[in-house]
Amino acid sequence: MTERQEAYYGEEYENGYYEEGYEENYGGDYGEYENAPRETPSFSKAGVMKWGAAFLILVYIALLLIYTSGSTKPFEEVAASVETLIDKENLVKQDAQALKRYYGLNSADYEGVLFYSAEFSISAQEVLLIEVKTEQQVQEVRDAVEERLESRKNTFEGYAPEQAQLIKQAQTQVRGKFVFMAVSPEAEAYAAAFTKGL
Repeated sequence: MTERQEAYYGEEYENGYYEEGYEENYGGDYGEYENAPRETPSFSKAGVMKWGAAFLILVYIALLLIYTSGSTKPFEEVAASVETLIDKENLVKQDAQALKRYYGLNSADYEGVLFYSAEFSISAQEVLLIEVKTEQQVQEVRDAVEERLESRKNTFEGYAPEQAQLIKQAQTQVRGKFVFMAVSPEAEAYAAAFTKGL
């Protein structure tokens, strides 16, 4: 024990409080113990948070790509997944003339068109599925759908508020080159069938 330590521990040493082996265990000097290099953990909280954020971003990008990529399936197959669910007692399949009359769109301009609407004008129910040929046509079809929904909502608000409410709850989706719209009490089921069918 050094003179400094003896002076420091003087009284404790005399009274038997100083434990043998202290010097050996702690290096004999406080300075040595305090200045000893400390082990740093192999990862920090900030590092874990950075990796977690990076992982979440990758997941988000993957989901975004899946959502916007549309489908490689032929139009007929995607349309069939929706058409099998359609309530054909209340909805009637429409032709190219009806699409032109109601939406101002020419069916010949697109890869495929599926259009059902109510047989009688007192119902706002409609289901529309279009596969465009070019990405530029997506906005054209979306604009036509929005214009149709707005026009129908204004028509029904005056005398059939329940039909106007159906229009407000319309399901619209764009997935790649597919544009989907449904106004129906079953709109969510139709939308789910469309998504599943891609």
